[in-house]
Amino acid sequence: MSARQAGAPAPTGVRPASSRLLEVTALSQAETESRPTQRFTLNTDGQRHPAINLAAGYSVVAGVTSTVLGLLSAAHIVGSVLGVSAFLIGLGAQMASVTTYQRCVIVTGITAAFVGMGLGIAHGGFM
Repeated sequence: MSARQAGAPAPTGVRPASSRLLEVTALSQAETESRPTQRFTLNTDGQRHPAINLAAGYSVVAGVTSTVLGLLSAAHIVGSVLGVSAFLIGLGAQMASVTTYQRCVIVTGITAAFVGMGLGIAHGGFM
């Protein structure tokens, strides 16, 4: 007789053959429908903030656009104006923001607007 047959304990990490079988169970329809769907939202507090969300979106879109236009010497005026407007609107939205996700998006827009404004001013500014 081997040591295993003589009643010695099984090595660690090895399960008996009977516990390796998995049981398959069907979920009820209520359990599958009650799972929340993940979607992007800035309103994590459960209330709507349309003005702040619009300002956050504007600061990101205008900030990225001003950065791209600030890189182009021919469009430095538009890049500077967009950068200044996105920067100021982003600062105002930051003061009124309620949730952390709003603040994250707004700071991203302010940063992009600052870079675009700086590039536009470096290429000739408002003249």
